[in-house]
Amino acid sequence: MSIKLTAYSHGAGCGCKLSPATLREILSDAETRSFGSLLVGNEESDDAAVYQLNEDTSIISTTDFFMPIVDDPGDFGAIAATNALSDVYAMGGSPMMAIAILGWPIDKLSPEVAREVLNGARRVCHEVGIPLAGGHSIDSPEPIFGLAVTGQVRTADLKRNNSAREGDLLYLSKPLGIGLVTTAQKKGHATDEDLRIARESMLRVNELGAALSTLPYVHALTDVTGFGLAGHLIEVAKGSACTAEVSEELIPRFDFVPKYLELGMSPGGTHRNWDSYRQEVKLPGGSDHRLIADPQTSGGLLIAVDPGHQGAFEQSTAIAGYHLSPFGRMVSQQDQALTVLAH
Repeated sequence: MSIKLTAYSHGAGCGCKLSPATLREILSDAETRSFGSLLVGNEESDDAAVYQLNEDTSIISTTDFFMPIVDDPGDFGAIAATNALSDVYAMGGSPMMAIAILGWPIDKLSPEVAREVLNGARRVCHEVGIPLAGGHSIDSPEPIFGLAVTGQVRTADLKRNNSAREGDLLYLSKPLGIGLVTTAQKKGHATDEDLRIARESMLRVNELGAALSTLPYVHALTDVTGFGLAGHLIEVAKGSACTAEVSEELIPRFDFVPKYLELGMSPGGTHRNWDSYRQEVKLPGGSDHRLIADPQTSGGLLIAVDPGHQGAFEQSTAIAGYHLSPFGRMVSQQDQALTVLAH
């Protein structure tokens, strides 16, 4: 009998994340600035913590885990691993090792299924050249899996999410729509072809981030996950004392997005996201917020690039297999952190 892991969880992937507003409330007392060697902590709302070891090298530490986003156990483990590794790449770093985080409903799902999840994660770790070196497991009501990852970066090459500059062009390395299609899957509306496309995207490792670390004209870098494009753009804009201005029609999206929007397949995380940051977004009348608030699992890198180096950037990323075009730019700070321009 085949296992359908998504039937055992109330949420899916990064759509399980707490809303930005709830997270801000929880972290309101989280002060880390007194630790001088901690270059990035809670205050920055960045992808990972960064600790400077010496003048040349810093250590990156992150953790990410969630409930099943797909039905296949091996794919679930592989996507969770790819998603967790992304936090290191989004800081411009390279992973060194990972340990697993496993919550398993042992009365509902066998240990053999959990082993498949771990094997999927181990395969991805081995592909990027690191060990899955250990972990921790508990008996839990729903299946949960992810990784804690340790990485390193040359301190001078560290990329942050709060260092964009006015005039920077905005790029996204993967299209949007993962939350829509995975919700459609849970409700029995997703096609096999759409799920295949989404699976391939979620399994594409964001190793590009490590290559971008050496490019001085890449001013800011983050990945787009559970808060949706709008949530992560707002973090970049507010941290950089700018406003992000994007063209609605140029935002990268999968071809299946209109179909699932029409069917109302937005996950609950979309609405939690929008309720948390709608006041920070200037949206043209008649525009739909559901795409920019759609939670992404193992989403793409959001990149702010000096416009004077547009050609060099697009050429270098094309060589790496990414054919990217800007969908917006950073402008002077306005009342809202994000402005969406109509067609």
